[in-house]
Amino acid sequence: MRVLVVEDEEFLADMIVSGLRRAALTVDIAHSGRGALDRLRRDAYDVLVLDRDLPGLHGDEVVRYVVEQALPTRVLLLVAAGPATGRAPDPGRQEPGADDRLTKPFAFDVLRDRVLALGHGARAGRPPVIERAGVRLDTGRRLAVRDGRPLALSRREFGVLEVLLRARGAVVGDDELIEEVWEEQPRHRTNAVRVTLGTLRAKLGEPPVIETVPGAGYRMGDGPAADDAPSASGEPAAGARG
Repeated sequence: MRVLVVEDEEFLADMIVSGLRRAALTVDIAHSGRGALDRLRRDAYDVLVLDRDLPGLHGDEVVRYVVEQALPTRVLLLVAAGPATGRAPDPGRQEPGADDRLTKPFAFDVLRDRVLALGHGARAGRPPVIERAGVRLDTGRRLAVRDGRPLALSRREFGVLEVLLRARGAVVGDDELIEEVWEEQPRHRTNAVRVTLGTLRAKLGEPPVIETVPGAGYRMGDGPAADDAPSASGEPAAGARG
């Protein structure tokens, strides 16, 4: 499950993100409405945790964008208590486009459970199960299988495989993989991706299905990857495990 957290209070945002990542969710963060729109235009999310009272571009405008673009993303709106009386607003009232709302302050366990409930009931548009070349990924239950054989993948291996599968054969570069999967920027970006791809390929086994595209990145093929196939001499092609 992929979640975008949009909150201008950095301490609160970091707390939410850290907790959701401990729950094995893939989480991105933005601190403004415009930052949220940039993320939503670039990536697909199952759930958007959105502070309504954002500076600059208001949270309602972000919700409006989700509705107008017919995004499959579910919206959990974080709202402050009533400014005049300090009372929480009517919990039954939803802002247009919001799927759920949570009044500040809140217990993290409550937020986590709301996010999980929304993600499991995600709108049609982004299938929770992806399959290609005999590899099947159930993103909702975080299960990976190849030709009926369960795969024990780390969080990063699972994330890389999900990005490659969702690309549907398109080339995915190092920078995009880092942006999508890594929580923090690694010191040696290319090497970090190469190491993760190496362990992922080993767990996927033979025949290889992840192809290296020199100077561009990686892609998931429909069958054995050409760059990993044996050469005429019987030796692996150069750069086969890049």
